[in-house]
Amino acid sequence: MSDATPTVAVTVLVADDNTVVRAVLRDMLHPGTGIRLAGEAADGQQALDAARRLKPDVTLLDHRMPLRDGLSVVVAISEHSKVLMLTRISDDALVLEAVRAGALGFLVHGQFSPAELVQAIHAVAGGEAHLSPSAARALMTAVRERQPGPAADPHGLSPRERQIMDLMVAGEPNSGISARLGIAEKTVRNQVSQIYRKLNVRNRAQAVVYWLNRR
Repeated sequence: MSDATPTVAVTVLVADDNTVVRAVLRDMLHPGTGIRLAGEAADGQQALDAARRLKPDVTLLDHRMPLRDGLSVVVAISEHSKVLMLTRISDDALVLEAVRAGALGFLVHGQFSPAELVQAIHAVAGGEAHLSPSAARALMTAVRERQPGPAADPHGLSPRERQIMDLMVAGEPNSGISARLGIAEKTVRNQVSQIYRKLNVRNRAQAVVYWLNRR
């Protein structure tokens, strides 16, 4: 008999008004991926109600849906579940608004494989940001085109925390930051949590938006 601890599946709520899209996503998220489908929703209000009831680890949330669109419920859903936006477009303003509202990830249909979707879900479930390449470019463009804020940082980040933020903006995960700076990954996690507190943000994507917008 094996003493290995069984892996707990990541629970996912799929919210999209297109029945074909929901069926395709169901096929992608088969049991062998370590993901379990917790429920489905066909509009924004159903998505919010289901997130409150089921409290899934991750909600795959479409942008355009009836009754309430995806963006209008990101903040509320984020209280119960991490949000991965899964849309058909990567408009700059849409990406920026989704991240500001609390979405941890943003994928564009047609720009990811089933394996990449599974990877994104696991990353977001673990609190990591995950953006498709076009969404990442849109985010960078949207932020850089905004009027820059004052150069001074009123939040009191230490020199080390500023180094970590620069590496986060460059897309480095905690393990990469640990290797680059020669510090333990646990130390990186602790300092990232401190950064979130100082910047008054909830996740990595929001921290990156803030940091880019200060330049």
